[in-house]
Amino acid sequence: MEKEKLTISGKRKTAIAKATISKGDGQITINKIPYGNLDIFKKLSIGEPVEIAKKVLGKFEFDIRVNAKGGGSESQIEASRLAIARALVEFTKNEELKKAFASYDKNLLVADTRRKEAYKPGDSKARKKRQKSFR
Repeated sequence: MEKEKLTISGKRKTAIAKATISKGDGQITINKIPYGNLDIFKKLSIGEPVEIAKKVLGKFEFDIRVNAKGGGSESQIEASRLAIARALVEFTKNEELKKAFASYDKNLLVADTRRKEAYKPGDSKARKKRQKSFR
């Protein structure tokens, strides 16, 4: 842990989250909002990598600031979750923590690469074709 600050990014659909991690007293903010003030499902989703890190490392002495933009609110939370987990692994250089994240949910470390399919020419949607009537 020679670095005092580290910035890692996470993506989900069109949302991009950048997490800056440093030594501290365990404060986590997402878009300048303390993570404790988020609604319950978002708080639980963000809390998963934090709780796993507490279990593996014993103590959580990191301040994490996340700046998320683009996409919807749920995609921003998923991108933030990915960025937080990646930042914790990179900052601590702990292989046991990486294994714990991977065994819990591989999407904590690996981005979901699915994207929206492109519209096809002459159609209103990506898959639905225009109906024909021969009457």
